[in-house]
Amino acid sequence: MQMASEGPVHDELDFEFLGNVSGEPYLVQTNIYVNGTGNREQRHTLWFDPTLDFHTYSFFWNRHLIVFLVDGIPIRVFTNKEDKGVLFPRQQAMSIRGSVWNADDWATQGGKVKINWTNAPFFSTFRSFIIDACELLPETDDIMAQCGKLGRFWWDKPAFVVLNRHRSHQLKWARRKHLVYDYCKDKARFTELPRECIS
Repeated sequence: MQMASEGPVHDELDFEFLGNVSGEPYLVQTNIYVNGTGNREQRHTLWFDPTLDFHTYSFFWNRHLIVFLVDGIPIRVFTNKEDKGVLFPRQQAMSIRGSVWNADDWATQGGKVKINWTNAPFFSTFRSFIIDACELLPETDDIMAQCGKLGRFWWDKPAFVVLNRHRSHQLKWARRKHLVYDYCKDKARFTELPRECIS
């Protein structure tokens, strides 16, 4: 599932299920693209089997932060650090998409486990989409001016500049128990860590 804008310099927020070998935990990868640049992956094990029932995967996104949530529990926060020169997705309208795609060259165990095509066709089922967002109207290109009308958009109020204490505890739990990969800790991949990781 993803939110994405159009074009080569697109913005994108992703939830990607990487597949697994039977008996191993399921992995969900989150990623953020800003202005066409991604490589901001985090991977978490899930505390449930996502194939047995529906679960809720959410983005909470305002001018201050992006929160990735699973069943209401924050698993990742990407903070707006534009004041430190870090790009933040807030200039392009996005749409929601869902798909099944072949990532067996890299996804499951780094691409070691390939798709068993005898199990095709593959299905992904969605239900109960809830979208509470700022609609981009055609009369202006200034999204922030549109979305910043006084009192209209609850998600951009001061209470949502940072996570509250309860959500912060949940995030710490998710990171401690379920985070298995964080691009900000991958010194083998990055000779110089991305700026948001060190600022």
